[in-house]
Amino acid sequence: MQLIRGIHNIKTADFGCVLTIGNFDGVHLGHQRVISALIEKAKASGLPAVVMVFEPQPREVFTPDTAPARLSRLREKYQQLEKLGVDKLLCVNFNLAFAAQSASYFVEHLLVEKMGVRHLIVGDDFHFGKNRQGNYQTLVDAGQRFGFSVTDTKSFMLSDCRISSTEIRQALEKDALNEAQQMLGRPYSIIGRVFHGDKRGRTLGFPTANIKLKRRVSPVSGVYVVKATTRYGTHYGVANVGSRPTVAGIRQQLEVHLFDFESDLYGQTIEVAFLNKIRNEKKFDSIDELTKQIIEDSKQGRVYLNNLVL
Repeated sequence: MQLIRGIHNIKTADFGCVLTIGNFDGVHLGHQRVISALIEKAKASGLPAVVMVFEPQPREVFTPDTAPARLSRLREKYQQLEKLGVDKLLCVNFNLAFAAQSASYFVEHLLVEKMGVRHLIVGDDFHFGKNRQGNYQTLVDAGQRFGFSVTDTKSFMLSDCRISSTEIRQALEKDALNEAQQMLGRPYSIIGRVFHGDKRGRTLGFPTANIKLKRRVSPVSGVYVVKATTRYGTHYGVANVGSRPTVAGIRQQLEVHLFDFESDLYGQTIEVAFLNKIRNEKKFDSIDELTKQIIEDSKQGRVYLNNLVL
């Protein structure tokens, strides 16, 4: 799948497509239904299927202090969309200058002149342009003028409950991992590159693969049983998501201890799927207490995995 980072990187060869626009946070089953319709329409039209996302997400620009926790960063969206068969992912830099553009400019300059959109799939609640002046009907009217068609996405239902990124986020926050998995169509996971930490886990006898969460405010926090996909295959273990209060940690990060694993993961990108929560993160009075708790966490993790049909 081709990644186009920024409107300025759209080439003449990219002209002509079937497009959908959205945050696609989590790429859940509802999103997957939209992507399926996108690809079907693109194949019928003999055009590439293109997804447009915004980075940062709009709410992270307008209300950064109250923006919801991310289910997925760009890397994770890319990997999930690629698996679904999308041809191109256009990542548009969302900032105040972009948000100040008129709805007509967005349609005429970007959708028509730059991208050559032939068909557009968006939610009927989609708004765009300065002061959110553009909406679904704006696009329908513009399509009649410029020669592209528009269809809207319908809410995907699961057990009479709408699937949305918000619903998944709430399920994760209340530790309902199975509920989140049902809506995602897979276990919730975090993908990231392993970096060199302070090696404290190794000195305690529990070496960890550390992943920075960067801008992400994680929707999960605490200690979990996990499944990690690496270049060496699939491995299981326990992981902590948090700020490591016992060792005066500040920045949120993901620390993964894989059972019976000794290979070097530094610099590699791994995917960590969350299978079951063991406990919340807490501050211990001493390193000895922390070590004892890690031993207990590992025992609980192995018990869970032994009872799990892998």
